[in-house]
Amino acid sequence: MLLCLGLASFGLLMAITPSVGNARQIAREQDADHHVAYPGPSVPARFSAALKATEDHRFNSEPGIDFIAVARAGLGQVDGDGDQGGATLYQQLAKMLYTPNRSGITVEAEQVALAVKLKFSYSGAEVLRLYSDVAYFGNGYYGLEAASCGYFGRPSARMSWAQAALLAGLVQGPSADDPVTSPARARAREVHVIGRLVTTGTLTQAQGRLALRIPVRDLLARGRTGCRA
Repeated sequence: MLLCLGLASFGLLMAITPSVGNARQIAREQDADHHVAYPGPSVPARFSAALKATEDHRFNSEPGIDFIAVARAGLGQVDGDGDQGGATLYQQLAKMLYTPNRSGITVEAEQVALAVKLKFSYSGAEVLRLYSDVAYFGNGYYGLEAASCGYFGRPSARMSWAQAALLAGLVQGPSADDPVTSPARARAREVHVIGRLVTTGTLTQAQGRLALRIPVRDLLARGRTGCRA
């Protein structure tokens, strides 16, 4: 009975939420507002791996929502262990495109439905590209390419593992974890991302240690004057 009710409620939610066929248009409009070229370059493999390992390691197999992470987050609330996450990259993209500056349980439900629609409307590569185009990375940098050029003075395709991890760690707290003003916090996030890359088998322990040898200040371009040829 409860299963039938849940399925009926989800079906209704899918019916009343808007189509995501305009996701590219919304991303283009947001980029125009932030003076960012749309679309940006293809998402580099290192950043893609770092982002998925940290934010959504079931990205390639889930139906837009991660039932395991949702259940874990729910148990965390029951146990008083706080919010342990659960929002997939599809849900995060839905929030950035369709429900910015809105919150509450009804908004989260809307994001779930939109996430499923994004999953089945666009390829994984395009979802990652849309996400990377509109995400905010702090210091006024909207989009991965602007952030890589601004922080490192190089295009995103030339980022090292350490730099890719640093940016992937910024998406949840771009102001609080600002590598310029809060290098210790940025370093903690970078360490977490590298750890996730090791845990998921993308990097070996030795590769992870090598990436973390470089201090945050040495990852940043002096003067941060933009991309160099």
